[in-house]
Amino acid sequence: MIRVDGVELAYGDVQVLNGINMQIEPGELVAIVGPNGAGKTTLLRTINGILKPDRGEVLLDTKRIRDTGSKEVSRKLATVPQDTHIGFSFCAEDVVEMGRTPHRSRLDWSDDGDPVTEALERTETTHLRERNVDDLSGGERQRILLARALAQEPKALLLDEPTASLDINHQVRVLSLVEELVKEGRAALAAIHDLDLAARYCDRLFLLHNGSIAARGTPESVLRDPMLAAAFETETAVTQNPVTGTPTVAAVTGRDDRSKHVHIAGGGEGAAVAVRSLWQDGYDVTVGPAPNGDVVTDLARELDIKTVTAPAFSKPDETTRRAAIDTAREADAVVITEGPGSKLVAGAVETTKTVETNLGSAGTEVARVDGGNTTAVRTEAALIKRVSTVVDV
Repeated sequence: MIRVDGVELAYGDVQVLNGINMQIEPGELVAIVGPNGAGKTTLLRTINGILKPDRGEVLLDTKRIRDTGSKEVSRKLATVPQDTHIGFSFCAEDVVEMGRTPHRSRLDWSDDGDPVTEALERTETTHLRERNVDDLSGGERQRILLARALAQEPKALLLDEPTASLDINHQVRVLSLVEELVKEGRAALAAIHDLDLAARYCDRLFLLHNGSIAARGTPESVLRDPMLAAAFETETAVTQNPVTGTPTVAAVTGRDDRSKHVHIAGGGEGAAVAVRSLWQDGYDVTVGPAPNGDVVTDLARELDIKTVTAPAFSKPDETTRRAAIDTAREADAVVITEGPGSKLVAGAVETTKTVETNLGSAGTEVARVDGGNTTAVRTEAALIKRVSTVVDV
């Protein structure tokens, strides 16, 4: 449907697109992801014919787009721009009506309102049809522009940051609608800045970095590709969203070199909280002993963290115990959780480098009776502060 062959484009001496190759088929929702300035909008503007590439070709239904008339292109390909400014004080329905222009001749302005009505209904904007677009919010204008694109009845959609002006509710609704359109046989290519949304709704991702495609493939493979961290200039952690079952990515701040090693002893929710918070703060984290199938071992696997595991519901054997103790002794600090296995390590390492915790499932304070006194860390913030004090001694 859409094919990009070796496209290159420069603005003066600045190379903006470099050897871009991609193909989007009907029934596919594909995302272009990448940092600001990577060339996502420029690529979309080249695909829809607004910009002419210096080298390479863009083909629409096997025909070069540069050899195709604008009306024919518009009947097949609709674009939803990032900029929601309309430029004229029309009512919303008139803006959507503009989507019918490619299907009319200069003398034929008969009313064919069914596609317009359907577009308003599918974008849930019927109640806005008589409103002046100047009076609409950015998110409402975004949905009106999507309705205009649907009114074109295209075979393919280009969407430039379609969720940028939307609240979380309408982000999901808009991408769910695009997903429906794709299932009906259309092709869709979208520049999406939210990696989690791209992973949730798209079949494939293209990672654009410095004008080149740095990675391509399924959301899972692209989000785990080392080039993602290079493109966004930050370390990333990829886990599975427990609700959607799709990959979710988080940028990691704090120490860049992971030169300080922290060992988490034990399993359970509290251990998982400790692993997540310290890993995100930039520490080299290890875990164990922890039971197979435990929440902390699952998290450690997602983060590719070294873990000493033991069979669930049984006491760790001597080999496992020794491996956990040896790993803990190599660490700059040891976090003792309330989970199973923690006591095996607690008595075998220097007390000066241990940090006792009492963390809940979300890192919030949990009451504990301990003779009326406890020095256990009970919040994520306190844990990070205490560990920092220990490792920097």
